[in-house]
Amino acid sequence: MSVLDRYIIKSLLINFLIAMGVMMSLYVVLDMFVNMDEFTEHGRPAHVVMRDIASYYGPNVLLYFKQLSGVIALFACLVTIARMRRQNELTAVLASGVSLYRVAAPIVVFGLATSGLLILDTEVLIPSVAHLLSREHDDVGDPTSQEVLFLPDRGNALLSAGAFDPEAGELRRMLVIQRNDRGDWTRILQADIGVWEQPDLVNPLGRWRLQRARVKYVVSGAPGGMVPESEIEEESPRHYESNLSPEAIQVRQAEGWVRFMSLTQLRTLKNKGGQLVSEIVRAKHQRIAAPIISMVLLLLGLPFFLDRAPENVLGDTGKCMIACGLCFAATFVSQSLKPAALPALPYWIPIFVFLTIATVLIDRIRT
Repeated sequence: MSVLDRYIIKSLLINFLIAMGVMMSLYVVLDMFVNMDEFTEHGRPAHVVMRDIASYYGPNVLLYFKQLSGVIALFACLVTIARMRRQNELTAVLASGVSLYRVAAPIVVFGLATSGLLILDTEVLIPSVAHLLSREHDDVGDPTSQEVLFLPDRGNALLSAGAFDPEAGELRRMLVIQRNDRGDWTRILQADIGVWEQPDLVNPLGRWRLQRARVKYVVSGAPGGMVPESEIEEESPRHYESNLSPEAIQVRQAEGWVRFMSLTQLRTLKNKGGQLVSEIVRAKHQRIAAPIISMVLLLLGLPFFLDRAPENVLGDTGKCMIACGLCFAATFVSQSLKPAALPALPYWIPIFVFLTIATVLIDRIRT
């Protein structure tokens, strides 16, 4: 790297850290201001409330970065170039024979690096704490158990429970309905308590240790799928092997839980079929399009500031905010659409439109 590259990248990094700290802190403060009563409604001591707030917003910072990363990178890059213009540093660089495109090169590389951070965040970090991100504000530190209703499990089974304690990894009044390919009930497992046992060498998948469990097999051909109890074979199993760990149950209980999964997990879930295929397709394309949109925002904003005239910084800032604001709003609106025929199309329309506009603006830069 040249001296100019190191100078620009250092400024970019400083401005990026400042912008990230300011924007994400503002996000947290505004959300906490609106939802503070959710943390204090149980009448806990002040130190417990502060612990619950830290426990909630700590993992959610990853989600906030996912939402704001493109804007943070854009802000850091444009502040860096605007300052160089105001201090006539761009004039000196141009006088030495360096093209504005050469000045933009480390900025684009930095934008690619921040897009890589976004990919790391969505593909590795968020899926690892998805069970924490699925909590509501008033669920943090709340000993009240949750209800579990008919979550799909391995072997075409449905798992329910009258009460679920995620911290203890315990299900109470547990009910598992196993079905055949036609959806008919074939086996009903009931247990007073189920305690999760982590996977190990003996049981690599994980399982629930059952207390006072009983199993009833539904005799095929009976009217309505049920028969008198005297005609049903009964067992008392001690374990139930399951794909639903306490963390997985927490995630599946959340609204829109698919968005917390990585592309690999989405691909695996899609191969299983079911009613979530369209939602999985949308989540996959939104995940792929997010870092591209981040780069499009940067490329759209750069041409407004790559200029040798320092007196137009304020006007260029206004034009940049309008153009990038339209891109951001169009992305939000298009992703709110859910067409049945082409579920992936809304995520790519803003990219095609605004990348074309950015290409035209970059080509018109007077270097």
